[in-house]
Amino acid sequence: MKEFLDKYIKVIDRYIINKYLGTFVFTLGIFIVISVVFDISEHLDNFLSKHATLKEIAFQYYAGFIPFYINMLSPLINFLAVIFFTAKMADQTEIVPILSGKASFNRFLRPYFIAATLIFIVSFFANVYLIPYTNRLKNDFENSHGFNGDTDPTKSEVHLQLDKHTYVYLQSYDPVVHTGYTFILEKFNGDELKEKLFAQTIVYDSLKKKWALNNCTIRYVNGLHEQQLTGVHKDTVLDMRPSDFDVLHDNSYNAMSLSVLNTGIAKERIRGSGVLNNMLFEKYRRFVYPFSTFVLTLMGVSLSSRKVRGGIGLPLGIGIILCFAYIILDKFSFVFAEKDALPPILSVFIPNFMFGLLGLYLLYKAPK
Repeated sequence: MKEFLDKYIKVIDRYIINKYLGTFVFTLGIFIVISVVFDISEHLDNFLSKHATLKEIAFQYYAGFIPFYINMLSPLINFLAVIFFTAKMADQTEIVPILSGKASFNRFLRPYFIAATLIFIVSFFANVYLIPYTNRLKNDFENSHGFNGDTDPTKSEVHLQLDKHTYVYLQSYDPVVHTGYTFILEKFNGDELKEKLFAQTIVYDSLKKKWALNNCTIRYVNGLHEQQLTGVHKDTVLDMRPSDFDVLHDNSYNAMSLSVLNTGIAKERIRGSGVLNNMLFEKYRRFVYPFSTFVLTLMGVSLSSRKVRGGIGLPLGIGIILCFAYIILDKFSFVFAEKDALPPILSVFIPNFMFGLLGLYLLYKAPK
């Protein structure tokens, strides 16, 4: 391994990699400390009024808060870190001797992309496996300590499609007593109604995984012949759970594991309650977002490798503006997916695609 590193990783490569990773970790650490300080000042009333213990705050809320913001900010901090230390190298005329030798600009980029690959690997596995778990810790704490207000956490007037033939309606659901009110179930064969069930209340049995339908009126339709039963009590298995009647906040999908998210997507394709695009966008984003590390690294090096008057101030200022532009474009891509203007699989690529084109243009204009 040492021989391999000595052969392919030269002194200048190690110098740039150490600069890259050191600046990235230091800058990210400063941003996280500032974020935590501001968050404590903003939510101190919630912590005190809900009597949250120090253990809960540290190992539940901030155990989710810190990974979430590290993951969200890492590509942008990475971009600023690359611009900062590369512009400093250019200002101190360290890049000129490298490019004046036998090294091409592509060879100069190699240590940057080695370091970016290390960040990408950590970011990728964090996005897919770690962040959903830590987000769940943070969301559970927020929901139980009044961060989302004290409004009713359950939906009302819920319409669901359980399968190709079965549709249900529930007027309201009380999660405390696991009881729903005014329940209607309809079964169709094509466009023809075959069965309609009305129940005043339904109760979920969490042990048996069944629903108890009380005081039912059931109407069976067979062509011109109909039969109606009243006052029926019925225990049945339905493809719905009490969690289907919870109000999902904007941060709910990013707290789902990949397997849970895939299951929810499969059900939503049948039910069609209007959140399929949000779920698909969240799934695709977990795999696509880490690639922004490479895109922004390419942009950062190409933008800041030229020595300019004023030192590192101009490249850093442009980098900050581009960071805000990336964030805005990322938000717009979600809106495109949510409003069905573009398929989620295309929307999620918009920021990386647009900034990738800009990065290639800057690479073309960079001093060789």
